[in-house]
Amino acid sequence: MNAVILVVVFLVLLFIGMPIAYDLAMVSFLGIAMLGNVPLVTVAQKMFSGLNSFILLAVPLFILAANLMNRGKISEQLIKVAVAMVGRFRGGLGHANVLVSMIFAGISGSSQADTAGIGKILIPSMEESGYSKEEAVGVTAASSTIGVIIPPSIPMVIYGSLASASVGALFLGGIIPGIMIGLVQMFIVYLHAKKYNYPRSEKVSIGNICRMIIKYLPSLITPIIIIGGVVFGIVPPTEAAAVACVYAMILGCFVFKTIKLKDLPEIFIETITMTAQSLFALATATALGQLLSYYNVSKRVQEFFATNNMNWMIFILLTILLFLFLGTFMDAIPAMTLFVPVLLPVALSTGVSAIHFGLVVVMTLAIGLVTPPYGICLLIAGSIAKLPIERSFAAVMPYLVAILAVLGFVAFCPDLILFIPKLIKPEWF
Repeated sequence: MNAVILVVVFLVLLFIGMPIAYDLAMVSFLGIAMLGNVPLVTVAQKMFSGLNSFILLAVPLFILAANLMNRGKISEQLIKVAVAMVGRFRGGLGHANVLVSMIFAGISGSSQADTAGIGKILIPSMEESGYSKEEAVGVTAASSTIGVIIPPSIPMVIYGSLASASVGALFLGGIIPGIMIGLVQMFIVYLHAKKYNYPRSEKVSIGNICRMIIKYLPSLITPIIIIGGVVFGIVPPTEAAAVACVYAMILGCFVFKTIKLKDLPEIFIETITMTAQSLFALATATALGQLLSYYNVSKRVQEFFATNNMNWMIFILLTILLFLFLGTFMDAIPAMTLFVPVLLPVALSTGVSAIHFGLVVVMTLAIGLVTPPYGICLLIAGSIAKLPIERSFAAVMPYLVAILAVLGFVAFCPDLILFIPKLIKPEWF
C-alpha cells in the first residue's frame, strides 16, 4: 500500500509541474517517514553521500569549460569552420549545424550548452537564409544530443561513477555512435534541402579552409587534449575537466581576448546555477534509491529477470524501453542514479559488459533531451525561435527516428561499437 501511495504522490507532483529534483526529495522524505523505523535524517545523509565522489567534480568543471567556450566566442569560431567546410552543399547551414555540434560535443560534454551556445547563432541565421523555423529548431535540438555521446560526456562521467566503469572506455565507445548519428542527421538535412530547396552558403576554397583551421586550431584541438588525457591515463576525468577550464580561460582571456575579467563573475554564477540543478537532482535521486532498497526493489527486479530467463538481447530491449520512458520526464542523472545500480548486476549476469550497457543507457537518455514534457534541448531551441512545443516536436521527429536507428545498431552490434576501446586497452574488458 505504501508503494502505491508513493507512486501516486510522485505522479501528482510531476503533473502539477514540480521540478523533478524536488519531486524526488518529497517522495524520499514521505517514504522514509512511512517506514516508521528509519530516521528522517537518513534522507539528508544519503543526499550528501550521493555527491561525495571526487569524479563528480568533473560535472561543474565541464559546465564551466562550456560556458567559457560560449562566452569566449569560441563556439562562433567553430561555426565559421563548419560553414566553410560543408556550407557549399545544398542545405549548408543545416549540415554546419550538425557538424559544429559534433565538434562542440568534444569540448563541453553538455547538450544544453550546445543547444544554447550554437542555437542562439545558427537558428536566426538559418531563418534569415530561408529555412523554416521548424527545420532550424529540429536540426539544432536533435544535433545537440550528440553532446552527451561524443566524448567528453557528463552523463558518461556519472555512469562511470555509479558503475565503477572506466570513463576512458566509455569515452572511446561513444566516438563511433556519435559520428554515426551526425552522419545520419546530415543525410536527413540533405533530403530536406532537396525537398524544400534550401540554399547553399558561399563556396570557400580549400586554401581558405586550411587557413581558417590553422587560425582556430587552438580551439579545435581542445577535444584531443581532453579525450587523449583521459584515455591514455595522463589525467583522470576530473583533472581533464580542470585542464579544459584552464585552457578555455587562456584562449578566451589571452589568445582571442574575447573574455574580460569583469565577465568571469557572471560566467561563474551561471556555472554554479547549472551545476546546482544537475547535482541536486543526483542527490535527491540517491536518497530515493536508498528508499527503493528498503522496499527490496533491486532484489525483485533481479528475481524478475532470473525467473524469466531472458537472454541479453531481450534485456537490452527492455532497458531501452525503460529509459525511453524515464527520459520523457526525468533528467539523465537521476534516471541513472535510480536504475543503473539496480540493472547493472542483471546486465552483467546476461553477458552485457558494463561499457556496452553504459553506452546504451546514455544514448537512450539522450533521446529524452528532445522528447516532451522534459525535452530540455527541444525547449531551449524552441524558445530561441519562439516556436510552440508541438511544432518543435514535430520538427525533430525525423531526426529522432535516425537516433533510434543508430541506438538499435549500438544495442545489438556491440562488437562493432566497442572496437576502438578494445583495440586500445583490452584490459578494460
